[in-house]
Amino acid sequence: MVEDNHTFASEFILLGITNQKDLQVTCFVLLLVIYVVTLLGNLGVIILIRMDLCLHTPMYFFLSHLSLLDICYSSTIIPQTLLNILVERKVISFVSCATQLFSFATCATTECYVLAAMAYDRYLAICKPLLYPVVMSQRLCLGMLAGAYLVGGVSSTIHTISIFRLPFCQSKKINHFFCDGPPLLALSCSDARVSEATVSAVVGFNVLSTMVFILASYLSVLSNALWMHSVASRHKAFSTCASHLASIALYYGSSIFVYLHPVSRRSLGRDKVVSMLYSVAVPLLNPLIYSLRNRDMRNAMRKAKGRVLSSLSICGFCSAESRGLPLHGKEG
Repeated sequence: MVEDNHTFASEFILLGITNQKDLQVTCFVLLLVIYVVTLLGNLGVIILIRMDLCLHTPMYFFLSHLSLLDICYSSTIIPQTLLNILVERKVISFVSCATQLFSFATCATTECYVLAAMAYDRYLAICKPLLYPVVMSQRLCLGMLAGAYLVGGVSSTIHTISIFRLPFCQSKKINHFFCDGPPLLALSCSDARVSEATVSAVVGFNVLSTMVFILASYLSVLSNALWMHSVASRHKAFSTCASHLASIALYYGSSIFVYLHPVSRRSLGRDKVVSMLYSVAVPLLNPLIYSLRNRDMRNAMRKAKGRVLSSLSICGFCSAESRGLPLHGKEG
């Protein structure tokens, strides 16, 4: 960060979700419940995919990493927000703020490319079924995933440096509940147009390029589904696309509104509310959208439940036998 005699900021103050004390308890409880459900839902998806051999396919390989990103995404933002609700002095150090922005930007950008990889997988599976086993090889899947993480890391590095190279010599109060780009840019006392343009260009390229690719893939899937003879296959294709596009619309729509909104018409208070969608709501909803509406995942859950119940029954049987208790209500 550029610094002079009065520009160095050793810490920032996060104003949080709301200043109204009577709402803070409600916000804390609601956020805590959301965080726990997000962790359990996404961890459950990862564990199911690892346990069930039927789910060892490219689609679920990418889905497991989407869940991992959602866990990291939420863990970057929500614990700090919960802590700030509890403490009186809602401060975050310069280094912690930069780390939070970098981690958040990395997860968000990587998630865009993982969603694009999932859309490409569905396009090949439905539109090019004969080529699918050949094209979607393990090598290609690993390459696409590595590329997603690489682009996420490089983009977030540019994003973070562009913002934290600026001097912050005005108010250190960030009108947000985490260290996001737009509210940080608003604190700079120097000409931030170059940094704003850089951030908009990086975010715009990642968001718009992956969004166009995703929409093109799903439009091809929908077009191909119209010609399917099987009503069940057609319904499955439409259902899959509809649920995936709902999540994508929520994620991309809120991101575009916050990051690509004209600076002259920007309201930080409104941006704070909208950013709750892509930073809190999407990680919570993704396990529901991509898993509970998926027949293979539901089958895997039923099998896992059956294994757990079977294990409990065996443990109960062994425990009763070791104590010499009657196993079926009568001796012998």
